[in-house]
Amino acid sequence: MTSAVTITRHGGTGGRTAVAARARQVVKAYGSGETRVVALDHVDVDIARGQFTAIMGPSGSGKSTLMHCLAGLDTVTSGQIYLDDTEITGLKDKKLTQLRRDRVGFIFQAFNLLPTLNALENITLPMDIAGRKPDKQWLARVVDTVGLSDRLRHRPTQLSGGQQQRVAVARALAARPEIIFGDEPTGNLDSRAGAEVLGFLRKSVDELGQTIVMVTHDPVAASYADRVLYLADGRIVDEMYKPTAEAVLDRMKDFDARGRTS
Repeated sequence: MTSAVTITRHGGTGGRTAVAARARQVVKAYGSGETRVVALDHVDVDIARGQFTAIMGPSGSGKSTLMHCLAGLDTVTSGQIYLDDTEITGLKDKKLTQLRRDRVGFIFQAFNLLPTLNALENITLPMDIAGRKPDKQWLARVVDTVGLSDRLRHRPTQLSGGQQQRVAVARALAARPEIIFGDEPTGNLDSRAGAEVLGFLRKSVDELGQTIVMVTHDPVAASYADRVLYLADGRIVDEMYKPTAEAVLDRMKDFDARGRTS
């Protein structure tokens, strides 16, 4: 296997698609000497703007580590991470915190909603903390996109799991970030609620022009993406465009079979 795979996205007319985030020769290692574990092994990847990218791989493959490094939530051992044209590796904590707040959105498996605030207050909370007023027209469009217009005055305990995650999606979208990262965003939801949230994420890409990167182990969730990246042993080993759940499942079975025979 080669030490690195460079993966870029090209448009249908032959032009290169705009890049929202990119990694160049990124290594992430933990420990040292005999206990050193390499989570990311010289990863090169471009994340296309205005598209939905899923990251998959077996447990320990480095998929969550890659997302956390791309999002500036974790440091790299070597290499560079760029958000648009800004290199985020090496930024001081204050600058990195400001960049994440102003330019990046996050959706996690835990909804992370404040129980004392209603849905609308939870959605606007990051902007309130930053001292920024929401764009009312954009906020209304986001709320409509995720189907929460009639639930804005309800507190989290008055909402279903799927509705709570939709609030978390709206919160990530409301500040108009350049890119949104989701770490197993439907992992705590039943299949129906998960399908609702994935549909809203898909809609936010198609109708709002959002860029989304999602880590998932679920072939059905991955089928909502434009592109799936497959990681194994800290390396990107394959990719798939226009995935279906069946094709993703077959590819994952293939990787599992290779792992058992290697």
